[in-house]
Amino acid sequence: MKVKKTNPERYLPLTQATFYILLSLTEPLHGYGIMQKVDGMSGGEVKLGPGTLYGALNKLEKQGLIQKTEGTGDDRRKQYILTNEGWTVAELEFKRLSKLVAVSKSILRNKRGGNE
Repeated sequence: MKVKKTNPERYLPLTQATFYILLSLTEPLHGYGIMQKVDGMSGGEVKLGPGTLYGALNKLEKQGLIQKTEGTGDDRRKQYILTNEGWTVAELEFKRLSKLVAVSKSILRNKRGGNE
């Protein structure tokens, strides 16, 4: 059996909304739960409408970054969770953003410190 090689870096950089969606799916959630969690994590800065959210969920599922889980028996409330590939992509995006913040902080502090 041939093992499929993946390149999770191909998904980077993520949009802010996509990153929040992935972060929200470290536990099984349905669509409305995802919207609430993203709103809370972003301090209200990222608000996802149903059309935007379900379009993103379909795309992320096709990419293999999330998957549907066995729900509570209510077929109308599909729950989603990260796949291993989704975890990897979220971790890579975290590292990418952390590096960006560190470099920015260093540059801005050095420039500002010399001009004040």
